[in-house]
Amino acid sequence: MHFPSDDELMAGPNAFEGVDLDALELPDEESLDDADIDAELDEADDERVHDVEDSVHSLRQLRAETNAGADIIVPDFPEDFRAGFISIVGRPNVGKSTLTNALVGHKVAITSGRPETTRHNIRGIVHGENYQLVLVDTPGYHRPRTLLGKRLNDMVREALAEVDCVVFCMPADQRIGPGDQFIARELRSVRRPVIAVATKCDSVPRERVLEHLLAIEKLGEWSAIVPVSSFKHEGIDRLREVLAEKVPLSPPLYPQDDISDESRETMIAEFIREAALEGVRDELPHSLAVKVEEIIERPKREGDDRPPLLDIHVNVYVERDSQKAIIIGKKGSRLKEIGTRARAHIEEYLGRRVYLDLHVRTAKDWQSDPKMLQRLGF
Repeated sequence: MHFPSDDELMAGPNAFEGVDLDALELPDEESLDDADIDAELDEADDERVHDVEDSVHSLRQLRAETNAGADIIVPDFPEDFRAGFISIVGRPNVGKSTLTNALVGHKVAITSGRPETTRHNIRGIVHGENYQLVLVDTPGYHRPRTLLGKRLNDMVREALAEVDCVVFCMPADQRIGPGDQFIARELRSVRRPVIAVATKCDSVPRERVLEHLLAIEKLGEWSAIVPVSSFKHEGIDRLREVLAEKVPLSPPLYPQDDISDESRETMIAEFIREAALEGVRDELPHSLAVKVEEIIERPKREGDDRPPLLDIHVNVYVERDSQKAIIIGKKGSRLKEIGTRARAHIEEYLGRRVYLDLHVRTAKDWQSDPKMLQRLGF
């Protein structure tokens, strides 16, 4: 994919043009028979055939279970309950992950003062009395320099195609620039409500916030414009209310106690990467990757009522040997600090004691290596 220059950003092409954002509709389950199902498969586009086959299989299975007298238990929820997916987008380092954590009320996404910290779409779940919001925190949309950067941009586009509402973050401590204008143009083709959010409003005077809100208003047509401070938790409740009004009527999508659908391995790797990003040189954050290789539960000790200790074996990847030396530090001092800092978050997340076995390895130019990117989950 060709990412536009600054001049092209101002008048550039629409990367989302031609993308069908509407999910393929199936007939109601009660009206389906085998002939109808086969007709649906014949009419589906080639790229959607496998998705339709999966849906049809599920409907057939449900119908068979219903005919066999199986009980279908639907949890109680108000008739006016709303639930849906919301994508949070913007340039790198505009406060998307911090906003996600503030809305959820728990730490589900790592944060850093360095740009391009988020490396995959993270889902955080907000529970309200009459709503449930599933937030998709995306990587910052940027001009890619590597294959990894291109794949991160692809994640953003995929997220936009699969949600019910979009939050577009623009920080009050930065002027509206070509990157914001480019994203705003892309969002014009997204047939979903778009909420413009002015983040970091606590970091500038009130007059600057008002000026920023006016600039946002001129940038496009928005369903709402909401100023927030995630750090001081100002405007967060109002934003939740606005988002709850934009998602469709729906039963809850996740259990009440869930705050994220991320895997245990992903969350552990993110906590370690966050700890490793603290205090490193400017070029190093982009070269850092973390892979949880193995989690082993130790045998339970007799007479010990506590959950058994977890041994977590992790590889931390960098691109050059000189970067490896930075991460390890003198006599391993920095690697020990990373482990100590990450372990506190991991133990809080898992609710049990862990032993972290960290190894730093060099994988030359892994950001442009397709095989290595696949191994790391990109």
